[in-house]
Parts: sequence; structure tokens; C-alpha cells
Amino acid sequence: MNTPESLNSNSKNLFNLISRNWENLDKTHKTTLTKIWKVLTYKWQLQILFNLPFLVWWGLDKSITKVHEFDVYILSYLHLPDWALSFIGFGK
Repeated sequence: MNTPESLNSNSKNLFNLISRNWENLDKTHKTTLTKIWKVLTYKWQLQILFNLPFLVWWGLDKSITKVHEFDVYILSYLHLPDWALSFIGFGK
């Protein structure tokens, strides 16, 4: 049965839990964890940076019909076989 104590959202909020634990850490642990986090996010930033042009083109393709028509025109101009078109989602 749910009691008012069990419905307390402060203890179940993940952000509050993380921030309270972060405040309780000493300075050496904070610096070590900050360095580890910077290394991880640096690699994520590079991955996002490399994939950003494709993400922008995909967004334009989904939102603007002229871009999609251009894509279909380029694919039809290349005369790709059906098995290759099926890999990129244009197959039958």
C-alpha cells in the first residue's frame, strides 16, 4: 500500500540523488570523476561532430520534400541494382 512516505518524490528523483552524492564527495574524488567524465564526453563530442552533417541531411530529408525528391533523383540517376537500394531503404 502506498503511504505518503513512499510517495516522496525527492528520494526517487535521480538528479537530486546524484547531486547529493556529488556534494558529499571529497575534492580528490571530484577531480578524478571530473577527469573521467571529460574523457568520455570528449569521445562523444567527436562522434557527434563526425555524424552531424549526416544528421542535418537526414533532418532536411524528413522535413523538406524537395530534398527527398533530390535524393530519389540522385538514386535513380545512379542506376543501382535492387539489392543495393534495399540496403538504404528504397528497395521493393
